[in-house]
Amino acid sequence: MFEDLLMTNAAVEESEFMPIISVDEDDEPHNGEDMPELVPVLALKNTVLYPGIVIPITVGREKSMKAVRKAHDTNKQIAVLAQKDIDTEDPAVDDLFKVGTMARILKILKMPDGSITAILQGRSRFNMVQMDSIDPYMIARVNARNYIPAKTKMEFEAIMGSIRDLAEKIIKLSPNIPSEAVVMIRNIKSDIHLLGFISSNLGIDNVRKQELLEIESLDNLAAEVFKLMHNEMQMLEIKSQLESKVRVDIEKQQRDYFLNQQLKTIQEELGQNPQEAEIRNLVERSKKKKWSKTVQDTFDREIAKVRRINPQVAEYSLQLNYLELLLDLPWEHTTKDNFDLKNVQKVLDDDHHGLEEVKDRILEHLAVLKLKGDMKAPILCLVGPPGVGKTSLGKSIAHALKRKFVRMSLGGLHDESEIRGHRKTYIGAMPGRIIQSIKKAGASNPVFILDEIDKVGKDFRGDPSSALLEVLDPEQNSTFYDNYLELEYDLSKVMFVATANSLQTIQPALLDRMEVINISGYSTEEKIEIAKKHLIPRQRKEHGLKPTDVKLKDDVLREIAESYTRESGVRSLDRRLASVMRFVAKKVAMEEKYNTAISKSQLAEILGPDRYDPTLYTEVHSSGVAIGLAWTKVGGDILFIETSLSPGKGKLTLTGNLGDVMKESATTALSFIKAHGDTLGIDAATFENTDIHIHVPEGAIPKDGPSAGITMLTAITSAFKKKPVKGHTAMTGEITLRGKVLPVGGIKEKVLAAKRAGIKHIILSTANKRHVDQIKPEYIQGVEFIYVDKMEEVLQQALDIWSF
Repeated sequence: MFEDLLMTNAAVEESEFMPIISVDEDDEPHNGEDMPELVPVLALKNTVLYPGIVIPITVGREKSMKAVRKAHDTNKQIAVLAQKDIDTEDPAVDDLFKVGTMARILKILKMPDGSITAILQGRSRFNMVQMDSIDPYMIARVNARNYIPAKTKMEFEAIMGSIRDLAEKIIKLSPNIPSEAVVMIRNIKSDIHLLGFISSNLGIDNVRKQELLEIESLDNLAAEVFKLMHNEMQMLEIKSQLESKVRVDIEKQQRDYFLNQQLKTIQEELGQNPQEAEIRNLVERSKKKKWSKTVQDTFDREIAKVRRINPQVAEYSLQLNYLELLLDLPWEHTTKDNFDLKNVQKVLDDDHHGLEEVKDRILEHLAVLKLKGDMKAPILCLVGPPGVGKTSLGKSIAHALKRKFVRMSLGGLHDESEIRGHRKTYIGAMPGRIIQSIKKAGASNPVFILDEIDKVGKDFRGDPSSALLEVLDPEQNSTFYDNYLELEYDLSKVMFVATANSLQTIQPALLDRMEVINISGYSTEEKIEIAKKHLIPRQRKEHGLKPTDVKLKDDVLREIAESYTRESGVRSLDRRLASVMRFVAKKVAMEEKYNTAISKSQLAEILGPDRYDPTLYTEVHSSGVAIGLAWTKVGGDILFIETSLSPGKGKLTLTGNLGDVMKESATTALSFIKAHGDTLGIDAATFENTDIHIHVPEGAIPKDGPSAGITMLTAITSAFKKKPVKGHTAMTGEITLRGKVLPVGGIKEKVLAAKRAGIKHIILSTANKRHVDQIKPEYIQGVEFIYVDKMEEVLQQALDIWSF
């Protein structure tokens, strides 16, 4: 409110005026008894005149000057009306409000520019009845518009007292209003004068001021003015709070700066300068670093820059962080490799069972390093199901080579800056995680695990897998560029080992840069060995047990692995063994008697009922049923394929949640049988009049792949010939329309699953013999392998019905 108390734009030609009040007793507002019927009219552009208010206005329009002079020369009374639109230069009747204030011209002053300044005093309100003339100046017919007195004197006096108090508070809060205004408010005796004075100085637009002028009742006018004052008071309080807060913050900053300057001066007087000491320390550290001339020049340049920066500036700490990163990075510092290859092999064998291909690759690399002295590190990608030891193998490699070990998880990574770093210009910038990990390792030749590389994300922030192309390219990573470091860093000595569960989601260009080593799931036999060598000793130690406190035989371990876990790795097996150890630890702690040799019958008490029922071979005497071998993410399994024939029109129905490739195998098998019906002794009319239904049990589990081709061929032929498949026989292989049997994958898991299920004969492609030879002989003892190249051979071996 009251910002306009001293000076407000409210004149005819936007000149300035000072709203003041009448102080003479004779200047009380009149009730219109002596109001003439016809009076000259003065239009105001941007203000509203209230009764009791005295304002000076500069009159510049010709019509307005004539009206003012005429009124001054006659009875000194003039009708003042506000314009609806301040931009109207020559207002007509419709451009003026109908309610105005009758004013008395106190004085006229001639200005040097030809205009005049008139001092007007508001007397009383009026209604404009009609405009009698507009030329040479406006003359209007008016009648008086008196205020309706307050209904209750006490209530009116109370609200007027509140208005006076609130006005004083506003004046004290507002920095633009002089304190003398409080005395002015107190000296206004007339309530109408006071309401007019406050209304004139409220921070509201002209339309709102006109509405206040037109209010009939003094009660309503006082209430409305009080409401507007209250709003203005709230605004001033908010402004005051904000200004106070800003002032406190500025004062604190000035105080801190002043104290810091004093401290700096005192330290300089005492010969102490912590910033210079810190810089000297950085320079001393740099003299001990092994790095290239390019890095040294960069360090010297940044040191010179930091000396010129005021320590109070935020950039000072950013520069120090950058210099410390340069010093913390190992650059040309490397650890010495362990070239005792036999010892390395022993460490790898002790830490991990199996995984011969990975171990051989590491030993080959070390052998070349030992002979040549220098070689770019290999970039390996270990691919396999969860829990087979991919990540822990990286730690074992570092341990065997006596290198530093760092691990970086890439799962869910979306931002390219996580790899390359942020530019120093950004607030909170930092180097990428590659450089951070090298800094953490403290050597430039660590074993660096890039975990879950197949789970790298991609979105609007960039493609991290594309940023990894430079990291994992032996031809490029010797000059890896980090955006924060702004220098090239040599990563060629780092042994990168990436891990993944699947190759499908890895970018082809990235996959091409890595040496992929597939790690298949463990067989039950391997799990038993791992449990005995690694899991049981570790769990016994973690649960505070002695070797004599618990014993687990092979048959018990086999039962746990097959009936309580279903996985390729050994994580679930490890958890089950932990449950057994807790059971024993409880017995030992409570000094209860128990059998130290855990038996198979006790497993139900310790681990609960069997969680999985391993599929075993069951003798099949009916025709149309053949046993296939399947690969799953948790290992191998046997698969029963059932065929049923019924009268119909030759329709083929496939059920059991089969994928497209598996359905195509069934169609291919049927086409082959139809094409060779004469040889097989099946009448062509039989195919046209018979519906075929092929079903693979466990319909809730999706199944797909080409490896069930020869199994479906055998099952359909068995159904048509009404001859059962030979007992204890399983098979796997892809088929073609030409009658070829093609090799398939996952042979190790499939063969071991068949052995566990009690299968004695396995039919598979000759090309898969090399995969069978990689399985340890003791794991497949008692199993006969029948290798075939043609589909005719499959039928001869399984059904003994094909003659060459």
